[in-house]
Amino acid sequence: MADIYDSSTRSAIMRKIRSKNTIPEKVVRTLLREAGLIGYRLNRKDLPGKPDIAFGRRRLAIFVHGCFWHGHEGCAKAKIPETNQAKWQDKIACNRSRDAEVVRLLLEDGWRVAIVWQCSLAVRHRTALRQALKEFAESDAPFVEFERKSFDGQEVEKH
Repeated sequence: MADIYDSSTRSAIMRKIRSKNTIPEKVVRTLLREAGLIGYRLNRKDLPGKPDIAFGRRRLAIFVHGCFWHGHEGCAKAKIPETNQAKWQDKIACNRSRDAEVVRLLLEDGWRVAIVWQCSLAVRHRTALRQALKEFAESDAPFVEFERKSFDGQEVEKH
């Protein structure tokens, strides 16, 4: 299926996509505060990859990854558009490669790394994600990824 927008309209839409202070990042920050995890800094330029959230004393870096932009394997949100597939595949492959290198550098420098995938932020998963973030922050584990399938089958949050 071809794009429903002409190229100039699509470009205008894409330019509006933020790289900082996104809704998923705000959700994760809210969950961290609710879990009592405070004292973080945003987008630390002195660290590889400028983590979305970094706890200096805990040496914990958190990245909030959009499933599409970071190529979340097996996720419906990471579907490559049918238009200009080669361009998108290259772009996402570069993002994934950079992400892996950033994680490697942080781990080598003694930081612990958490990746929170956009798909894990569904309202029904937030109680479980809040608890999982708290447990990881208080552990010695070096790396974790939180994705939708991490929380499937767990209790649904009631509103």
